[in-house]
Amino acid sequence: MPNPDEVASTALLTDQYELTMLAAALADGSAHRRCVFEAFARRLPAGRRYGVVAGTGRLIEALTRFRFGPEEIAIVERFLDPETVRWLRDYRFTGDIDGYAEGELYFPGSPLLTVRGTFAECVLLETLILSIYNHDSAIASAAARMVNAAAGRATIEMGSRRTHELAAPSSSRAAYLAGFDATSNLEAVRRFGVPGAGTSAHAFTLLHSGADGQHEAEAFRSQVRALGVSTTLLVDTFDITRGVATAIEVAGPELGGVRIDSGDLGVLARQVRDQLDGLGATDTRIVVSGDLDEYAIAALRAEPVDVYGVGTSLVTGSGAPTAGMVYKLVEVEGVPVAKRSSHKESRGGAKVAVRLARATGTVVEEVVYPETSAAPDPGEFTARPLQRPLVRKGEPVPDLPALTRSRELVADGLVSLPWEGLKLSAGEPAIPTTFLG
Repeated sequence: MPNPDEVASTALLTDQYELTMLAAALADGSAHRRCVFEAFARRLPAGRRYGVVAGTGRLIEALTRFRFGPEEIAIVERFLDPETVRWLRDYRFTGDIDGYAEGELYFPGSPLLTVRGTFAECVLLETLILSIYNHDSAIASAAARMVNAAAGRATIEMGSRRTHELAAPSSSRAAYLAGFDATSNLEAVRRFGVPGAGTSAHAFTLLHSGADGQHEAEAFRSQVRALGVSTTLLVDTFDITRGVATAIEVAGPELGGVRIDSGDLGVLARQVRDQLDGLGATDTRIVVSGDLDEYAIAALRAEPVDVYGVGTSLVTGSGAPTAGMVYKLVEVEGVPVAKRSSHKESRGGAKVAVRLARATGTVVEEVVYPETSAAPDPGEFTARPLQRPLVRKGEPVPDLPALTRSRELVADGLVSLPWEGLKLSAGEPAIPTTFLG
C-alpha cells in the first residue's frame, strides 16, 4: 500500500546547520567538491554483541521526497541568502549510495552506508540518514534479541502507546524485520504490510459491569460472538482462575487463546496450562504480556507460554533507544580525510567490507579495507562482500530486497553467529572487526 505521507517533503527533517554549512560552501566554492560520506557505529550499545541494520527501505523512500517546495522554501529563506535558496529550489540528490542490505548484522566500525556526490548534495542528508537508521536499527537490534530468547514461539509487537505516534509504525516495521510475527499498530499494517493482531483490553471486560456486579461471562460471550471462538480472551481482570473457567464455559475447549497481562507470569502460565488441560482445552494457547523484555522472555522459556506480547521495552530499544550511528566525511576529491577528536576518531577514505566464515557457516571476523585495495586473502575461510548498490545517480536501484527477504537475512545472520554471540549477558561483540590499510 502507498505511504500516506508520500506527497510530503522530507527536506525539513533535518538540522539547520546542514543548510548553513551549505550556504558557506556555496559562497566559497567548495560545495561542488566530490565527496564520500560514511555512516557507521563506533561501538555497540554497552554489553550488546551485534546490531541489526534497519531503516534502509524507509530511507530510500524518504530520499525520493527530499525536495524543497514552496512550503519548505518559506522556512529556509528566513535564514539563508538568496543564492542558497535558489540552489535549494532545484535540489535533487544525484549521487550514489552503497550499503549493507537491510537485515544484515553489523559490528563496531562496519561501513553501513557509503554516500557519494558533491559536498552540497551529500551533507544535507546527514540528519535524515541518522534519524532513520539510529531509530530503526535500535528497535530491530532489541527485537532480534527478543526473538532469539523466545526460541521459536510467536512474538507480537504491542508498543504503540509507549512511543511517539509517528514513530510507532516504523517501530512495528523494525520489529517485524527482526522476526516478530505481528503488530497491534494498524498504520504499520497499512503502510508496511506487517500482519496485524489484537482482541480486547481490560476496559472491555469492565464495560460489562453494573450495579449488580461484574459480568465477565457476558464480556467473553460478546467477544466470541463478534470474533469467533479462535479469539483470545483476557482472563486476569478479576480472579484469573475464575476467568479461565469462565472463558472455557463460554467458548468451549476450542477457544483459541487466553491472555495473562499481570502477576508472576511463569507461575500463572503453569497454573493456567494445568487448568486448561484439565478442562479439555489442550490446544488453547497462552499469551503473556506486561513489561516483557528479552530477559523476561528468556526466563519464561521453560514455562508453557505460546505467545509473547512486547511493548515498552521493544519500542525503546530495551535500554538502547539509539544505535549510536554517525555520518562522517571520509574523502574529498579522492583524498582521505579523518576526524581526530578524542574518542570520536574516524578512519579516512572510502571503505568496503567482507565477512569471513568457516565452512560450517559460522562467522569469525569482519574485515574492513580501503576500496582502492585488493580484497584480503580469506585463507581457510570464505569471504562474503557486505555492501551492495542502493542508489545510482539519485535513483533507487531496481529489485531491492522486500521486507520479507530482509526478515530472512536477519534470521540467517543470527544462525551464523558463534554461540556466545547470542548470549544476553554483557560481553564483547560476537566477532571482531579488523581494519586494513
